[in-house]
Amino acid sequence: MAPLKFCANISWLFTELPDFSQRILAAAAAGFQAVEAAWLYDSDLQELQRVRKATGVEVVLINTPPGDIKAGDLGLAAVPGREAEFREGLDLSLKYARALDCKRIHLMAGRVPVDSDRATVAKEMEAVFVQNLKYAADILSKEGITGLIEPINTRITDPGYFLDSPHQASAILEKVGKPNMKLQMPSTLFQDIFHWQIMDGNLTQNIQKYIPVIGHVQIAQVPSRNEPDSAGELSYSYLFDTLENIGYQGYIGCEYKPQGSTDEGLGWIKEYWAHRKC
Repeated sequence: MAPLKFCANISWLFTELPDFSQRILAAAAAGFQAVEAAWLYDSDLQELQRVRKATGVEVVLINTPPGDIKAGDLGLAAVPGREAEFREGLDLSLKYARALDCKRIHLMAGRVPVDSDRATVAKEMEAVFVQNLKYAADILSKEGITGLIEPINTRITDPGYFLDSPHQASAILEKVGKPNMKLQMPSTLFQDIFHWQIMDGNLTQNIQKYIPVIGHVQIAQVPSRNEPDSAGELSYSYLFDTLENIGYQGYIGCEYKPQGSTDEGLGWIKEYWAHRKC
């Protein structure tokens, strides 16, 4: 049975260091062979390329730009009237993905517009989301890139986020009908394991049900979003066994808030690596 593959989310881990290039170096020193990140777009692309090549660390996932965070944006793919901005952001994501040889892009859905009722705008937002995902899928397929959508829990993390359950995400992927468009399981395709447990529970059944459309997994403890072995609702040793048993071969992103320094909180993964002799 092949061991699971983990990547450090350097938007959450190694934040003791100021820039992403330094965080890639730190991740490599800690034993990671891969990293992921949310938004790298303020970083020098040539320096990121240099560090990636020097370390041999794979960049496995980046997000599309969020839009105007100060104005309340968190992605644009499902936001009516912002289609042109979404496409501009997709172009920027592709520029970085090509340069870093990154094969997965998370296409962030975005939030329900302020002062709008979710139920009232749901159909319009879904239609925009499906249209934008079809557009993106065709472009990404030419680059050999997988597009991902991630449900984010609306109970704790982001009450306004449009995509909030694996069931909703699966139905949208079915309407998109593109083989290179997949589900990101939380912290994330399993929506994040973190988000899935909060919104729906039934993690084992959901993993088994949605494994055919899962393209990426992210992990964090519930409800604290700290290290997987911190106190909380989830038994990650059980979940890792489940993922191994069903033959999951993608990456697992470590998208959590360290309780102390990042290095101090890596005991759980070093134990896994030692046990599996990764």
